[in-house]
Amino acid sequence: MLSTGGEEKKKREVPTASVTYEVTGTGTADITYQARNESGKATVEKAAALPWRKTVPVPLGRSPVVSIVLGEKGGQARCAVAVQGRHMQSATASGGFGRATCSGTLPSPSPSPADAAG
Repeated sequence: MLSTGGEEKKKREVPTASVTYEVTGTGTADITYQARNESGKATVEKAAALPWRKTVPVPLGRSPVVSIVLGEKGGQARCAVAVQGRHMQSATASGGFGRATCSGTLPSPSPSPADAAG
């Protein structure tokens, strides 16, 4: 017989921290950011309308990162990262295909008592 629910229970819940990414400016930008993702791949939003803001859970031990790329027409946009409401970093992109990257740090996950006893 096949068991459908047993595999999901074996997955350990990864602790996360709340991260807010914010991009201000006018026009649009391609925005790439790290969020809780099983494969570890970044999420990409093409031609996102500015201003843009998103709060997502990011696994502890990972680096929250947001990158912006302006379009051919350029302009100016500013990215910022806040971890649990605390500002970490900001940067500005300007001009045609201007780029900026902002990152922060999250604490490493603390070992559970069961891990420490082993």
